[in-house]
Amino acid sequence: MSKHAVLYTEMVTTGAIIHGKGDYLGFSQQEQPLVLQLGGSEPAELAHCAKLAEQRGYDALNLNVGCPSDRVQNGMFGACLMARPQLVADSVKAMQDVVSIPVSVKTRIGIDDSDEYQFLQDFVATVAEAGCQQFVIHARKAWLKGLSPKENREIPPLNYDRVYQLKRDFPQLDISINGGIKTLTDAQQHLQQLDGVMIGREAYTNPYLLSQVDALLYQDHWAVPSQHQLVRLMVPYIQQQIQQGARFWHIARHMLGLFQGMPGARQWRRLLSEQGHLASAEPELLLQALALVPEPG
Repeated sequence: MSKHAVLYTEMVTTGAIIHGKGDYLGFSQQEQPLVLQLGGSEPAELAHCAKLAEQRGYDALNLNVGCPSDRVQNGMFGACLMARPQLVADSVKAMQDVVSIPVSVKTRIGIDDSDEYQFLQDFVATVAEAGCQQFVIHARKAWLKGLSPKENREIPPLNYDRVYQLKRDFPQLDISINGGIKTLTDAQQHLQQLDGVMIGREAYTNPYLLSQVDALLYQDHWAVPSQHQLVRLMVPYIQQQIQQGARFWHIARHMLGLFQGMPGARQWRRLLSEQGHLASAEPELLLQALALVPEPG
């Protein structure tokens, strides 16, 4: 859907990469440009994983200092690291010392009662001194106790102005914004003051939003495949993944929102939801569901 939008992986922990049985670094070339988002707090382990990622062909690395889940806190990484800016700085430096690809940090605007602007400013200044030039700021603070990860994506109020202020105070840094951005019009407005926009949940619930990114934001007007064409293009990929041990549903469930707002979208979702999770589900089910959605033209 886009040749220019930069895709971020889900957060992958250093422990999973180093000790896990699966291949946590695998990806398809169609996903590039691709950034590996790492979770961890041991500089040596992060450096080791950074090196592996560069060898595998990732375009950049991102250290997650924004995830607020209990499991993440227990592992001493994610949003709780905002309280340890020097450790984040040391981690970034350790990664940068062993790779030539960019290393960025994704963070919140604060945690718990440490939510004044000075806290965020000091954090960014400390990490930037270690050589980090790129930050992605989720414009909400995180409550480490009392809110679930889902609630932390919705309940703390958005404060876009604080991110704008950060850019004014650190004009030399590349600063992107994240949180509650639902349209490309919103993205264009943010880009008047910032260097980049990260879209999370909306790109998941309404993925075809990305089909307009290249034309609107990069002035690249090419013939983006239709939703129906995209589904057909996915079939051989799913077949390949199943042969390698994946389940049909592990992929298809991420495609449920592809026809959002179109006639037949509900039938598409229903058939996939009812039968896609079965162990016997095959890529042909995708085409059966596709037949329920009228093809424009």
